[in-house]
Amino acid sequence: MTTARSENFPESIIRENIKRLTPYSTARDESNAGYGTYLDANENPYNMGYNRYPDPHHKLLKRELALKKGVNEDMIFAGNGSDEAIDLIMRVFCEPRRDNIVSISPTYGMYKVAASINDIEYREAPLKVDFTLDTQALVNLSDNNSKVIFLCSPNNPTGNLLDKEAVLGIVKKFKGIVVVDEAYGDFSGDEGYIPLLSEYPNLIVLQTMSKSMGMAALRVGFAFGNARVITYLNRVKYPYNLNRISQELAIKRIREGSKTLGGILSERERVASSLRELSEVVKVYDSNANFLLVKFRNATEMYNLLLNNGVIVRDRSKVSGCEGCLRITIGKPAENDRLIMLISNFGKEPFIFPLNPFVEVSRITRETAITLKADFTGAGLSSLNTGIGFFDHMLEQISTHGGISLDIDVSGDLWVDFHHTVEDVAIVLGDALNRYFTSAGNYERYGFSLPMDESEATVLIDLGGRAGFNWKVDFRGDKIGEFPCEMFAHFFSTLASAGKFTLNVKAEGENDHHKAEAVFKAFARALKMALASGNLQSVPSSKGII
Repeated sequence: MTTARSENFPESIIRENIKRLTPYSTARDESNAGYGTYLDANENPYNMGYNRYPDPHHKLLKRELALKKGVNEDMIFAGNGSDEAIDLIMRVFCEPRRDNIVSISPTYGMYKVAASINDIEYREAPLKVDFTLDTQALVNLSDNNSKVIFLCSPNNPTGNLLDKEAVLGIVKKFKGIVVVDEAYGDFSGDEGYIPLLSEYPNLIVLQTMSKSMGMAALRVGFAFGNARVITYLNRVKYPYNLNRISQELAIKRIREGSKTLGGILSERERVASSLRELSEVVKVYDSNANFLLVKFRNATEMYNLLLNNGVIVRDRSKVSGCEGCLRITIGKPAENDRLIMLISNFGKEPFIFPLNPFVEVSRITRETAITLKADFTGAGLSSLNTGIGFFDHMLEQISTHGGISLDIDVSGDLWVDFHHTVEDVAIVLGDALNRYFTSAGNYERYGFSLPMDESEATVLIDLGGRAGFNWKVDFRGDKIGEFPCEMFAHFFSTLASAGKFTLNVKAEGENDHHKAEAVFKAFARALKMALASGNLQSVPSSKGII
């Protein structure tokens, strides 16, 4: 267990007004009471799930993280992403218009932005040509008013780990605070700097839930450091800087750990190896992060080509030291395949770039909030979270047998019933299908399927742009598990209406579960057939081009 040592902490570099600051005291802090009748914080007394203020001290979250990281809880600051910690560090240690901070170039742009917001001079020490740390350049830029040095390792956008001995040499010599930002540390295989905190009271380590833990939408980040440092950060932060939902989900993910890290690392090496074989690629820099910095013969044209075909990367070609470079985040295998295919065909004529296969649709109503992402490249991978287990199982059949990767996340009023969730998922999915096939211009239009288990399901589809629906399916019971059988017809009817296509469904069988599954599988197969590439000039129609 790493413990805090404060005897050598450079207290003199704290701003005087921060030393004198009396932090805001919340209602619960003043009473220090446990469970009771809460009439102290002017909250709504009726339990709506989130009517009470969240824990301002993040005690459960810090306890879980402390066990994971092997540190004391008083060495952890939890904030609204790492960016909050970056801002607070400047506000605690740097006097505006007098002090300065030092960092490297190129690196994460938020250090410079935060310095500007806080009216603090920002100094940059260029990395060497191979992106290694130039310690002498850092020393030359520092003076008596240099209060903080920011070092990102692995560095963004270069992707490389900074030499640890060089970094620790700076920590030992510098009389201010050294911040090592480990946002991408989990991808490096290095144990990082947290185990060294007890030796260096002027060292702060930043980490985040946004990268390897896959929780960017939560905005949860951490600063680890000497207990005295953390005390000052907590003094300056807003009282309820981290909402309850973020705290709860962060705890859950910390317990689970990252389930995707291995796959991302494997894909990083595969993509790097594939790109190095391509003629338009000048260099693929070694990476210890979840991205690659890639130098191209013509980065601007390559960026525009990828963008026009639905692959979005980061243009870093105008950043000093990264001329001609694009930063490419490692995606899922099918996404990476498309990237490599597009780059490998750059400049080849004739070449027809396939339709952008990615569609994203959101819908928010009084009853539901839905985000759907569809990838029509044929991978058939799914991440389904409607809150209805059996419905997720049926949607998985569309993904698997239709060759469509679906990410669906739903927050719905399931405490009332399933109706709004099922209906709104159908609307969003239908909208996504319509957006895709109407932009294609060369699909088969018609699809049919007749799979046989002990059940038999026939599905006919016409993507002709007119909504129509015919349903001939009878179920023996009212429900399958907790799922109302009447919702199947409503789902497909709504789907056809939102997607503006004609759908005919007929099924027979002895087992309701198998019958429902056969319908979804048959629909997926019919849809896959109808979406298949057809005549490049038109969509089949006796009345001409649709």
